[in-house]
Amino acid sequence: MMRANIQLGKIFGIPIGLNVSWFLIFGLFTLSLATGYFPAQNPGSSLTSNILLGAFASLLLFGSVLAHELGHSVIAIRNRIPVKQINLFIFGGVAQISQEPRTPGAEFRIAIAGPIISLALAGLFWGLSILDQSAPWIAAPSEYLARANLYLAAFNMLPGFPLDGGRVFRSLVWKLSGDFNRATSIAALVGQLIAFGMIGFGVVSAILGNITGGLWLAFIGWYLRNAAAASKQRTTLEQAMNGVTVEQVMNRDLYYVPNLISLRKLVDEYILGQGKNHFIVANVDRALGYLSGNDIYKISRNKWPFITTEQAMTSIDALTSLSPDMELNEALSTIQDNDLSSFPVVKDDRIVGALTREDVLKYIQLKLRFAS
Repeated sequence: MMRANIQLGKIFGIPIGLNVSWFLIFGLFTLSLATGYFPAQNPGSSLTSNILLGAFASLLLFGSVLAHELGHSVIAIRNRIPVKQINLFIFGGVAQISQEPRTPGAEFRIAIAGPIISLALAGLFWGLSILDQSAPWIAAPSEYLARANLYLAAFNMLPGFPLDGGRVFRSLVWKLSGDFNRATSIAALVGQLIAFGMIGFGVVSAILGNITGGLWLAFIGWYLRNAAAASKQRTTLEQAMNGVTVEQVMNRDLYYVPNLISLRKLVDEYILGQGKNHFIVANVDRALGYLSGNDIYKISRNKWPFITTEQAMTSIDALTSLSPDMELNEALSTIQDNDLSSFPVVKDDRIVGALTREDVLKYIQLKLRFAS
């Protein structure tokens, strides 16, 4: 999923982010409404007023998308599932829920909440359009938003994982079979079939003349196909990490190095010479900080002779660390959220190991290989 480039603030304590791709789709919606929908609804209206009305309706549409995602998020939080962020982007919006629901009931409640919000908004805007027939500049946007929210609810209820309907479908299969992994596999397969259907229908529509609509539908289908595959893979990985702690996977091969040697010497003698990759930087016997090979690779090579390990390290006080008893799922999430490849593991104010993405992937590969 596209990362948020702009942070808008928080609602109910949930961070709201905006990807730059949102501006493209916002502009396209505004242009389409200003040159097509609103002139047809209000003949004789000026281009300026239609553009302003189009921008206003587009903002309300994305506000509706945000409300849809907040519906998922609030119910997730009530089921003790943390929500990292809601991100608005070119395909609408997505709530980044940090872990899979623990029960079919929780899955169902979280999935159905979004479409219920969209249906409620469709009813609200439809009511406004009926009440304000005498004011076309209110009735026309209200009618458009009523239809848009109805379409949003209907589209999301398609049984294609990871759409809301696909998650509802997974919750039902999960409830009947009692097997979460099997339910995920079935839901992901159905999701990919629906995505391929959308791609095929979009291509045919484009060939028959509806080029813009057809290509857009095919593009959405392609995105959903990738999302279904990624969701299935993520679920498989999470299941492989369930019940596993950082201590079981972490690298204990730490090496103490002096604080005043250059990075050039560290690379030549310790990394290349001895195959070490995780270091505790120390002054005599006092630990000062942590330094990994990945930290060094981010520094320009021509600077290595002039930078000491103490200058390049992360000090003990500033360390973002993991604890040995932390679950591996949570630890990997922390690593990804901080966009770092390596984390020290600290117990009783002492560095006892390090965890890298490679360590986690290696463990998962071994577990999947020997568990299958």
